[in-house]
Amino acid sequence: MSAIPEICATISAPFRRIRMSKHLYFLGIGGTLMGSLAQLAKQMGFEVSGSDGAIYPPMSDQLSQADIRAFEGFDPAQLEPPPDQIIVGNAGLPRGNAAIEYILERNLSYTSGAEWLGNAVLRNRWVLAVAGTHGKTTTASMLAWILDRAGLNPGYLIGGAPNNFEQSARIGDSPFFVVEADEYDTSYFDRRAKFVHYRPRTLIVNNLEYDHADIFPDIAAIQAQFHLLLRTVPAGGLVLAPSNDEAFNDVLHQGCWSEIARVGDKAPRKPVEQDSGDLWSTNQSLADPEAFEVLLNGAGQGIIKWTLKGAHNRSNAINAIAAARHAGVPTNVSIEALNKFSGVKRRMEIIFEDPSTVIYDDFAHHPTAIRTTLQGLRDNASTDEIVAIIEPRTHTMSLGTLQADLTTCCAAADRVIWFRGRNIKWDVQQLASDCVVDANVEDSIDKLVEHLLQLPKLEGGRRRHLVIMSNGAFVNIYSKIIAGFTALGQ
Repeated sequence: MSAIPEICATISAPFRRIRMSKHLYFLGIGGTLMGSLAQLAKQMGFEVSGSDGAIYPPMSDQLSQADIRAFEGFDPAQLEPPPDQIIVGNAGLPRGNAAIEYILERNLSYTSGAEWLGNAVLRNRWVLAVAGTHGKTTTASMLAWILDRAGLNPGYLIGGAPNNFEQSARIGDSPFFVVEADEYDTSYFDRRAKFVHYRPRTLIVNNLEYDHADIFPDIAAIQAQFHLLLRTVPAGGLVLAPSNDEAFNDVLHQGCWSEIARVGDKAPRKPVEQDSGDLWSTNQSLADPEAFEVLLNGAGQGIIKWTLKGAHNRSNAINAIAAARHAGVPTNVSIEALNKFSGVKRRMEIIFEDPSTVIYDDFAHHPTAIRTTLQGLRDNASTDEIVAIIEPRTHTMSLGTLQADLTTCCAAADRVIWFRGRNIKWDVQQLASDCVVDANVEDSIDKLVEHLLQLPKLEGGRRRHLVIMSNGAFVNIYSKIIAGFTALGQ
């Protein structure tokens, strides 16, 4: 096992359990980050409450289980008597928000969620951060699970609900802490990416693409934030970088001060001085399509067999294995752990299944994520029919910034249904006309569900796979679609 830096040896019981009872109020508590931070604060001994515009599962369930009071709405009366500190999120909390204006007028103590995490939790820890446009939640879940199975009892904060853990955040009692490191801005008063507050020793960057069109004008602006992140990794740290991602490789060429190991099929086209020469890859040329071999510099390390689909999940796995190795976990231990990994809620999570139909809930909300998810399913679905049901909900999607990519991202499906929400400002009907597969547009959830229920029955033993894709509640389509198909099968 690698030596733990001296800084990590300073962790102590008072750090993990605050001895005084202070009241922390989390503004935006329904979000994945803020809700997870609230759970960490509760575990540390703080009195915790908070509010958000809307609070829905799975985070509402986690907050309830943690006995955390959460209110819907931003009524300033909730801030009386004043909490000891207010933790401010970034989503839906601009100037003009009633609670924000109340805080500023009365000069109440506040900080951002990311900064609180960095100062109150991550300081003096060995931080293993997972960054990138796609795959952060799944990779962080894998990494936390590996460290847990290795007996390291890590802390973790994951922007989702890992099936292998009861909650999305845990303070832990070891130096190690796994954090999902998001490039979105910190708060209305701090426009830097959240991850610059985390100071990782082990950094995974899965990939880098243009996203978040509401705050980044172009990919160069995102690259600038990722370079700030590189500047926070110590010389004794490790950066795990994709070997074939030109956008992130350009960031590395701007300057990197830590050792780099690569993940991918071949060495990078433009290496940098800090490249160690290590290349992690996979080999799926096996008889079993659910199994693949883990390779380090071409040498086999072991076999992973699971139900997760797609090349993106294989890449997530080897990133997690390589990061765990940096923290001292032998590769065979990591492989054994991942053979027992059961995924993350809302990542191709099966929510209904009968002999003719399988319905999945998936978080994909970017053309690349949609493409890789559907292709992963196609690779395993043979001649079955795949129907994608997609809510373009993010700022990037609602603005139509990546509209051109949406016409082809569903190519692995047989048909797609686009949901036109009120936030859409562009021509979804034109998108449907331009799609490379059969496409329809629906404005009503009830009509969308009715559309699905009326699809013709498949013959020859073929099954229909319905993949619901959204990063939000999708106007509660899930309960309606399950009820509809349950009744259809009775």
